[in-house]
Amino acid sequence: MRRVFTVCGLFLLASVATAKVYFHESFDNGNSKWVQSEFKSDYGAVAVSAGDFYGDAQINKGLKLTQDAKFYATSVAFPEKVSNDGKTLVVSLSVKHEQGLDCGGGYIKVFPELDQKQFNGDSEYFLMFGPDQCGYTKKVHIIFGYKGKNLLWKKEPRYPDDKLTHVYTLVVKADNTYELYIDQEKKESGSLEQDWAFLEPKEIDDVTDKKPSDWVDDAMMDDPADTKPADWDSEPEKIVDPDAKKPEDWDEEEDGKWEAPTIPNPKHKGEWKPKRIPNPAFKGQWKPKQVPNPAYVADAELYKARKPLAGLGIDVWQVKSGSVFDNIIVADDLDEVNAIIDKTWKATKDAEKAALDAKEKTAEPKAEESKEEDAKDDDDKEEL
Repeated sequence: MRRVFTVCGLFLLASVATAKVYFHESFDNGNSKWVQSEFKSDYGAVAVSAGDFYGDAQINKGLKLTQDAKFYATSVAFPEKVSNDGKTLVVSLSVKHEQGLDCGGGYIKVFPELDQKQFNGDSEYFLMFGPDQCGYTKKVHIIFGYKGKNLLWKKEPRYPDDKLTHVYTLVVKADNTYELYIDQEKKESGSLEQDWAFLEPKEIDDVTDKKPSDWVDDAMMDDPADTKPADWDSEPEKIVDPDAKKPEDWDEEEDGKWEAPTIPNPKHKGEWKPKRIPNPAFKGQWKPKQVPNPAYVADAELYKARKPLAGLGIDVWQVKSGSVFDNIIVADDLDEVNAIIDKTWKATKDAEKAALDAKEKTAEPKAEESKEEDAKDDDDKEEL
């Protein structure tokens, strides 16, 4: 038993020793490493701030988007390029939509080579990850760049819809599987090949396969034993309105002969149809047989960035600004990332919730007072 423990202990030590955090941006020391794009002249301004409420003024410092109805484009280079060849890739970020996100993004993009001053919405990326709202759609994006295409995730999990900070963590493994965590709780997982359209389908319809002429694909049929009742058509579709009365000023010489209007007959049964019963000859919905797709080419390295990753950026639009990005992490081990999350988000989330509750409680009387003043102004206008 002693020997087994020693070997296991050495294995765990080796795992910890090889785990690596490639990049961690906490914004505690500002954002001097970030480069504002010059691709357009009117990108929105950003500022380092803990926001209007927070759990800890220093720990919760982040990059805040400060101008309404603006595109934002700012990026940062990694200290060294990152290859995930044969390794797990973990990308994590926290976002606080303290303004109440109504239309806009809260995601980041991870890039291979990037001209930061020309960074824009068309810049090639390996991964786009984070929350986004467009209209009534509120979801977490995971989009991979693959062979010149940006592949949308087939799943659409919702993000927490409140004003608090939440942490989004994506794990992409070298066995072509993935996991999504929100606030350190696993929300989704699966296969890259199944959940994104990286590859052509393995099988396709056989174009030479034709539906047999005697194939029955109607699940229901008219009951041949059902017959229309003899008195079914005894009532007309419309009848004279019994409550109608000729107007007292009706002049038949000028207006013609008065006729009472007709109304739908409540006793009319409409068109008769036999009842429907299960069709004993039903064979199911016909589908052509499947054959191997000659265009399908397996790829054991869907997980892998084709070029080493050089940096990441925030490239979003916001109608109502105020989102705060913080603790953006790129690593190769989930435990290492969670250790950082424990010391930042987890350590301050209760205090942040208390700060928000206090802020909203203070705002309630002011909002009510504002409503009363608006109502008084409306009354004054009406009097004038």
